[in-house]
Amino acid sequence: MRRGGWALALLGPAALMLAAQVFAQAPAGPTLQRIKQSGVVRIGYRENAVPFSFMSAAGSPQGYSIELCQAIVDEIAGTLGTRPRVEYRLVTPTNRIDQVVAGRVDLECGSTTISQERGGRVAFSPIIFAAGTRLLVKRGSAIHSLRDLEGRTVAGVSGTTNARAMVTLGAGRVRNLRITTADNYDHALAQLGTGAVDAVAADDILILGLLNERGLRSEYLMVGDALTTDPYGIAYAKGDEALAEDVQKAFKRLATSGRLRTIYAKWFVQPLPSGAPIGIPMSAVLEESFRELGLPPAQ
Repeated sequence: MRRGGWALALLGPAALMLAAQVFAQAPAGPTLQRIKQSGVVRIGYRENAVPFSFMSAAGSPQGYSIELCQAIVDEIAGTLGTRPRVEYRLVTPTNRIDQVVAGRVDLECGSTTISQERGGRVAFSPIIFAAGTRLLVKRGSAIHSLRDLEGRTVAGVSGTTNARAMVTLGAGRVRNLRITTADNYDHALAQLGTGAVDAVAADDILILGLLNERGLRSEYLMVGDALTTDPYGIAYAKGDEALAEDVQKAFKRLATSGRLRTIYAKWFVQPLPSGAPIGIPMSAVLEESFRELGLPPAQ
């Protein structure tokens, strides 16, 4: 992939400021009390958001976001003086925020974009990654960018910022653009494979993870520049000061110890457990965000 097309390089001060405003708010709440009483912390995971949150070959959740959430659980254990059991609960792009708001999930550990609308309902951790909406097409397609979508059909996954972004981007710019939604990425990919849609709009890193993990790079291709910039964060209950403090402490501990760099490299630089490559070094912008938390310079 051309580095110039990679969305991380596009994350600017405005997006960083929005994300900071969203995750920085939090007066007190009961989450830690409930965790202490029940002895359980509930982590929301995604089934196929490679490499953030997905099922291992052994059938257990794994990934970059899962590992960051496990560090938050370590911090919670220190605060409570007892280690809670982790219960993993499957969430989808459609219900993930609702699961947090309803209290069925304590930490939503997937690939969730920090947005103004979502920030009105949940709180977010510091930025863990930044992606951008790209178009996925079959190799040999005549679609090379947004302007080639005239009279064509694009699928976005229901509940994602990509689907909403295509409505905004297409309005007044692409004539006769048809936008449909799929229940999940497998459904969207199946629609593209059968020709039911001409392109899929999704976060570039999720497209890359999906293609690499399933060996599909010879069949499909990402095209065009990033159409949006989407900083990711871990979602948790809005207005819970004690939980927010543990989230922040966990990230600062990961940063100052240098573990943030190690965890990032494990999931983005080194091959995945399946052997599939990702090969995305930490961007200068993401490193700067982590260094604000105390990450030492790379050796």
